[in-house]
Amino acid sequence: MKKNRRRLLVFLIIAGALVGFAWSLRTRALVREAAARPQPDPQAYQALTRDLEHRRGGLAERYSKAKTAEEKGALENDARILLEHYLPEFMRCWLGTPWDFNGTAKAPGAGKIACGYFVATLLKDAGFQVDRYQLAQQPSSNILHTFLPKASCSLTTGEDYQAFCSRVGLLEPGVYLVGLDTHVAFIVVGRGDFRFVHSSGSKPWCVVDEDAARAVVLQKSSWRMLGNLTADPTVLSRWLQGDKILVKGS
Repeated sequence: MKKNRRRLLVFLIIAGALVGFAWSLRTRALVREAAARPQPDPQAYQALTRDLEHRRGGLAERYSKAKTAEEKGALENDARILLEHYLPEFMRCWLGTPWDFNGTAKAPGAGKIACGYFVATLLKDAGFQVDRYQLAQQPSSNILHTFLPKASCSLTTGEDYQAFCSRVGLLEPGVYLVGLDTHVAFIVVGRGDFRFVHSSGSKPWCVVDEDAARAVVLQKSSWRMLGNLTADPTVLSRWLQGDKILVKGS
């Protein structure tokens, strides 16, 4: 009887040690994962916001004095260059900000943020005069159509993902809005490739910047609507002039 109790005690000690060791390994893995994750940068975000608004103001003054369509077109092109530089920089500042379905954070790292609020907040902070609460609560199609006419947005359903990636890689460079089945995000198109930037409700449950191979949310969606935000002259003109943008569906 004593031998059985001793064996049981030894077994419990070994089992406890193994459980503790496994838990320690898991904890270390989670710590390493958190350390490797990009951290939100609210200070850089504030500086970028101020800088972009200063530059927008300077362009806006020149735009108001432009007398010909050619002059206005040149300034709209300058606006496009600014937005295509600053918007991805804004996005990087949000990386690592936790996702939540009801998240409404107003700045990087200042709480949790849902996908719609990520898009709406970033655009508002970039100088688009839009109600971020109304915009964030709309279906993704309404978010795109708030800025872009339907004719400027492509919609595909059931398109093979590799075919989609190949097509997007050949598109004109720019910052695109993309609406999915139950999600909205940015796609930053370069020359031959793209980045998918969004507040992800899947692992790692935060704002992420993914290439095509890692963009699981984009891959799994059967419904994809895409529009080039920074190539649209009306969008650029409204941004320059600070025009109020009415939210579709609100």
